[in-house]
Amino acid sequence: MQFGRLTFVPAATAPELVAEPVRPLLRDGLWVSGIDPELADTAAFCEHYGIGLDASANCVVVEARRAERTWFAACLVLASTRADINGIVRKHLGARKISFASMDTAVSLTGMEYGGITPVGLPSDWPILIDEKVVAAGPVIIGAGLRGAKLLAAPEALSSLPNAEVLTITKD
Repeated sequence: MQFGRLTFVPAATAPELVAEPVRPLLRDGLWVSGIDPELADTAAFCEHYGIGLDASANCVVVEARRAERTWFAACLVLASTRADINGIVRKHLGARKISFASMDTAVSLTGMEYGGITPVGLPSDWPILIDEKVVAAGPVIIGAGLRGAKLLAAPEALSSLPNAEVLTITKD
């Protein structure tokens, strides 16, 4: 399947292109393509491979705190938008404080490479908040857990992930 200047194959047929935690969740609706790992960052990736920011989604890991409890969640938003972390996401998660997880923490807890973190294969107890604009966009490009590949994900493949919830997490 062609998307931009990339050719994707069903992800289940090329598990070596995705991070280990992603592999058990490869299913219909997920395709994978190898990319140059030096071009994994969103702006460079989209420009080089001819993908619009509105067809690419970023997964950010947040660290939420309330009293003595600390927990993590992921937010998936189109690259053309920004998650309202301190407002909508913090309130939805019931956190008193919230911040982006540090690179070391995100990499350690997910088992994925920084710049390639994907909602597919995250720890099973993490909430995955998917902005409704991601689902409305149709298939979108997301990380594959490794910087050297990207997944093309159908909306139903994302919304059916464990602990996934589709809601508005961006402000216009």
